[in-house]
Amino acid sequence: MKKFINAHDSQLACFTLTMDGLLLATASLKGTLIRIFNTMDGSLLQEVRRGVDRAEINSIALSPDVQWLAASSDKGTVHIFSLRVRVSGEDSLTHPNAAQGPALFHQNSSTSLDPLISPNTGANPNSSLSFMRGILPKYFSSEWSFSQFHLPEKTHFIVAFGFQNSVIIVGMDGSFYRCSFDTIHGGEMLQQEYVRFLRCETRI
Repeated sequence: MKKFINAHDSQLACFTLTMDGLLLATASLKGTLIRIFNTMDGSLLQEVRRGVDRAEINSIALSPDVQWLAASSDKGTVHIFSLRVRVSGEDSLTHPNAAQGPALFHQNSSTSLDPLISPNTGANPNSSLSFMRGILPKYFSSEWSFSQFHLPEKTHFIVAFGFQNSVIIVGMDGSFYRCSFDTIHGGEMLQQEYVRFLRCETRI
């Protein structure tokens, strides 16, 4: 069975799937928006904003429990976003690889989020002018990153989720970071570990 998803206006730069293939996260060459789709019907579940300026998205990762999304770019920042997508039923939440495929839910309306909201306690911040949705430019009503970590801009980094709300960041320069983020308040991530595996040596 084939599904065609109109993900972005410009060409795709990066994408990732959940292990069960039910969720697809994509970013375009513009690098300002990341979108999460239901692969079963191609519907858009959520859209988050990395920034306003064009950027090259190097890596996208989804947490195993599908509560968080991480993205790295050439702007030198790793962004963590809270996802509003969840699977139905408590069994699906605690056992995401259950034999029966979990049903996906999403909610675009801001009026009745409670029945379908992810168990996350955190939420992505919005602009203070988001109440003027449809009048001001679109980025005023966007969902911005929940947590961030700043890195050198000249290095290509990939990201992955570790245990207990930790994020693993690996750079092409041989650098390794392990950071943690506050699932309640968000903000700047805390660096827990740093290792440099590659070192430049000068021989005479």
